[in-house]
Amino acid sequence: MVQSFNKDASDKQHLSSNIASYIKQKIIDGEWNPGDRIVETKLARELEMSQTPIREAVRQLAGEGVVTIVPNKGPFVRTFSAKDIFEIYSYRAVLEGMAIRLAVGNASITDIRHLEQFYEEMKKKLLDSSVVSLSEDSGYIHNYIFKLAKHAVLLEMFQFISFRVRLVNRIVGRKYSKEREVSEHLELIEALKKGDPDDAERVMRAHIHRAYMEFVDIGKFDHSELAQNEWI
Repeated sequence: MVQSFNKDASDKQHLSSNIASYIKQKIIDGEWNPGDRIVETKLARELEMSQTPIREAVRQLAGEGVVTIVPNKGPFVRTFSAKDIFEIYSYRAVLEGMAIRLAVGNASITDIRHLEQFYEEMKKKLLDSSVVSLSEDSGYIHNYIFKLAKHAVLLEMFQFISFRVRLVNRIVGRKYSKEREVSEHLELIEALKKGDPDDAERVMRAHIHRAYMEFVDIGKFDHSELAQNEWI
């Protein structure tokens, strides 16, 4: 189904951002893969609009590192090297480590109870066969920690890197089981509850590092090219 966009003059400032989001979703959904060319004329016909907002959206995505513009060839969905993967995960570890460190100082008893109640509901879904994945629940916990950090720039950087993390996971076909999603995220809530910022940061960085090392073990890259640096 073709996405419908508001093309009114009053909404032009948002149009390119909406198109950029549309392109991102097509990539996450697997319609476009790393290395695929984005044909602006074809996309313009698909969305029934001129190429101008398409080009603006592509430039925005190039700035975000989602697409690569090759001179005389056009835009392509960015490919990721082993070094790119290491940089994404290590940067994420720094951001989320700082976020939970700040969250420890800001979290109220009500916040902790909310996360504990959310986690209990998350566990109940293990027995619900209609629930295929708990990745959104896991994402909620991470996002809530950033909310508690109360640091706008940190949140902005996290949102910037989140798309790359989702894309990398989609590329390698990694999908955690529901049991894994549940078992892996209790430690984050417990770290907040403990109230020790040093320990909370250590727990979070180790949490992200395990995700990276599991990616290394998947084997879609030459192991000799993968940086196995310890950042925890």
